[in-house]
Amino acid sequence: MSEIANQPVLILLGPPGAGKGTQARRLEERFGLVQLSTGDLLRAAVAAGSPAGREAKAVMEAGGLVSDEIVLAILRERLSQPDVAGGVILDGFPRTTGQAEALDTLLAAEGRRVTGAISMEVDDAAMVARIAGRYTCAGCGEGYHDSFKQPKRAGICDACGGTEMKRRPDDTAETVAVRLEAYHSETAPLISYYAGQNLLHRVDAMGEIDAVTTDLISTIEGLRQPA
Repeated sequence: MSEIANQPVLILLGPPGAGKGTQARRLEERFGLVQLSTGDLLRAAVAAGSPAGREAKAVMEAGGLVSDEIVLAILRERLSQPDVAGGVILDGFPRTTGQAEALDTLLAAEGRRVTGAISMEVDDAAMVARIAGRYTCAGCGEGYHDSFKQPKRAGICDACGGTEMKRRPDDTAETVAVRLEAYHSETAPLISYYAGQNLLHRVDAMGEIDAVTTDLISTIEGLRQPA
């Protein structure tokens, strides 16, 4: 980990289906980082019964949306725990420039800063085809795709031999197009935000998974301790 900043804070940007989760898990192993997603943070805080977790639970039980302030409080709690001393990858947060500014303030109070923001670049039309065609084995969760990865024997899972396949209800061309539009309008401005701080790095996420991993590793190894 000597190549990059001590206690790095990396941000992974990209629309739904870009492979952020898959790549973050690989980067965890390679660099000793911990992936932190908003959903996981909320669930863990609620389960632990932390002060911010109790606030989040009350809001969610009332059917409300958890505020940025609560999410940031949960993130602050999580960053203080010893297992993240080697650094973190933020996946799904921040989503807006307002959240990014609040994150900067939170980190600055602890003498830290964002080390780099990596934008996983995709082609929208290709993303619709990629996501709308995917399905999984209902038994073991093995993933398949109408065009790119079908079972060796039609209808039979290669991994477990199961014959029941399922698709996520929101993995339709129409739904994916809406999600991409939401990403571009709400989250993509973060690209400009981090570019303005000279923290943005772009990686082509349309290639093979291993090739994308190699590009991400190279990008992260090129990061240096901020002055």
